[in-house]
Amino acid sequence: MSHDLHLLVGTTKGLFIVHGGTDRNGWDVTGPLCDGWPINHVAGCARTGHLWAAGGGDFHGAGVWHSQDRGQTWALTRLTRGAMDQWAANDPDFAAMVGWDDRPLPFGDDFAQIWSLSFAHGRLYAGTKPAGLVASADMGATWEKIPGLTDHPSAKDWQGGAAGLVLHSIVHHPEDAQKIWVGISAAGVFATEDGGKTWDRRNRLSNAESCGHHDHPAAPRDGETGHCVHNMMRAPGHADLLYQQNHHGVWRSPDGGRSWDDITAGLPSTFGFPIRVHPRDGATIWTIPLNGDMAGRFPPDGAAAVWRSRDGGQTWA
Repeated sequence: MSHDLHLLVGTTKGLFIVHGGTDRNGWDVTGPLCDGWPINHVAGCARTGHLWAAGGGDFHGAGVWHSQDRGQTWALTRLTRGAMDQWAANDPDFAAMVGWDDRPLPFGDDFAQIWSLSFAHGRLYAGTKPAGLVASADMGATWEKIPGLTDHPSAKDWQGGAAGLVLHSIVHHPEDAQKIWVGISAAGVFATEDGGKTWDRRNRLSNAESCGHHDHPAAPRDGETGHCVHNMMRAPGHADLLYQQNHHGVWRSPDGGRSWDDITAGLPSTFGFPIRVHPRDGATIWTIPLNGDMAGRFPPDGAAAVWRSRDGGQTWA
């Protein structure tokens, strides 16, 4: 069978790669890979075949796995310590079993997990928990912090969502390497136009009256969208058209996040997690509404359904 399609699936038990043909008829599964590490996100470069898988947790610490041969072999770059380091330091047999040594890790215990990856303009970016941004200029071998984000004046007031304070979305301009957007739950959207030196917080509503009829704690208020962004994408094209699935609503920004329009009308709920944009048509988007954060977090009526808009969220089906 021809393996023209490769689905990269991160799980709490490692990475799996699902191989199939363009006819979607029959699939082969490889995995678990990455030594069974919890994998939160996988990214790749179609041109070179390089893949990266990132995650970790309280036990492993945070790390990024890298494959240079389309997933055949993998190498780990650990970024922070976890409980296993303390175990290994006190138990030589355990240290030998897991191949541990006491070399210092680049970020100590600054964060516990990698939540997101993005490769663009020759650099690999990773979003962390607690929320921060690190980058690599050598395909993931060495890393540095992007301090301008966590030095933002609002950082002291950032609050975590149900999964903690996580940077889960990293969005790039396809031509301008200086433009980056990130989504943080629950601090909102931030943007840089100077490669990460300085950041703007971009959560303002295009119409402040959108706040008036909501009483949910995560709803828009004070002239801004709710700060619990769940997912964000940029549409193709030269305009900085962004979409986000928020804890409370689906939103569209025609100006790179400087203002946001509510496009939830027509969907069965305000709650959900993913938002996807067609790679060639910026007006075609998909989302999967769930019944609410306090109502079970499953599709309405227990019937899984993907909702699509072909007109930028004006109508849904």
